[in-house]
Amino acid sequence: MLIFPHHLAQGLLAEFVAYPLATRREKREIASKEAWLKAEMARPFAARRQRSQKALAELVGWAGVHVPYYKDLFASLNFDPAKLEQDAGWLNDLPYLTKDIIREQGERMMRQDREGLRIHGCKTGGSTGVSAIIYYDQEAADWSSAVTHYARRSVGKHHFMRELHFASRFPEKFPLRARVIEHIKCLCMNRTNIFFDDFSPASLEAIWRQVRRNRPVLVHGHPSTLYQLALHMADAHGGGKAFDIFESSGELLEPHQRRTIETALRCRVVDRYGLAEFGVVAYEGHKGSTWRDVYDPIAWPEIAAVDGSDASAIAHERGQSGELVLTGLKNRLMPLIRYRTGDLAALGEEPDRGFVLYDLVGRIHDVVRIGGKDYATHYIQDMLDRLGSIREFQIAVGGAVPVLRLVLEPHATREEVEARIRQWWGQSIELEFIDTTQIQLQGGRAKFRHVVPA
Repeated sequence: MLIFPHHLAQGLLAEFVAYPLATRREKREIASKEAWLKAEMARPFAARRQRSQKALAELVGWAGVHVPYYKDLFASLNFDPAKLEQDAGWLNDLPYLTKDIIREQGERMMRQDREGLRIHGCKTGGSTGVSAIIYYDQEAADWSSAVTHYARRSVGKHHFMRELHFASRFPEKFPLRARVIEHIKCLCMNRTNIFFDDFSPASLEAIWRQVRRNRPVLVHGHPSTLYQLALHMADAHGGGKAFDIFESSGELLEPHQRRTIETALRCRVVDRYGLAEFGVVAYEGHKGSTWRDVYDPIAWPEIAAVDGSDASAIAHERGQSGELVLTGLKNRLMPLIRYRTGDLAALGEEPDRGFVLYDLVGRIHDVVRIGGKDYATHYIQDMLDRLGSIREFQIAVGGAVPVLRLVLEPHATREEVEARIRQWWGQSIELEFIDTTQIQLQGGRAKFRHVVPA
């Protein structure tokens, strides 16, 4: 792995000066949490499993005292969280948690004694149920950052090594203060953002030039984005190399995408599994293996049964197949207990590694043509999220122009939403306002894709 002298100097400045100063100023505790997670994951799985199970019992018991939703739920079921320390199977006495419950319960999902806490909101974008806002306190946010740091170090990417993040380019110009804050953040993280919108050959060529100019060690983004870049590089240049590791996240990494990215961009592909609800919870940390190691000190995994057709998609002889269910162990502002992720998985236990996801099937992002340009649906999702008033969307294709079908939040105004969207895409797209019952569902678990036939 080649690191240029000026990149090394910038990296050392970020790791030993800018980042420590920033975390101290913001009163964040990340390094100690990363060290703790490293020590936990180094324990033999039998010992680590026992400790994680104890943490599970403690978290569930704490939620039953401090969080109104769980307090009432446990009382109605006469549920004793202390039993979990001896047998995690007692979790089966609790119902699964869904986005619908989170939206319905609102503030009752949060700890009562939150006055004065620094609170961060994170919007979900999954394919099962409408979107919801998940809240973190600073402690939980620091845990999320620590896990990401630990995961990347496991594949050889250290803080002084440059990283690159693919981000959506928005039409509006951000205020100066926001741009300065983002610049400082990138300096501290030793990170560069590459902004993109469409997948035209000219845009992909410009992206590649930026990647080559930055020469990062690790690139992070959606696999659908890097797949389009890989196809362009293969067609236009016969491939090319400008970084060592591609960290895939945000959607399902399909086998053909992995092969194309590895071949055309000549890099190692590692897949991480994370959610807005928990942060990163599983990672491909072992070279040559596509198994994702579950960070059980951070999240306790289970499998919920699904119908035969869905289960067969991820059946594995060494694991239990179904829908992945998680209980977060580090967010005490808004604990999520037995949360149905909407993603299919095969979950097993390897004596030398711990909980492992052998297979995973989750969100798939498509490419849709608007106004003569190709856009990824995750880019469109980012654009719509800026409005703050869209619950969900689908795009019906096959007609003269795509039809953008929107589910609005109760406070939204149709005229304001339409005006903003017309600023972006003009008459290249039709608008249709629908309710959640009109979302076109697919599969036994009522999943949906963003692009559907007209």
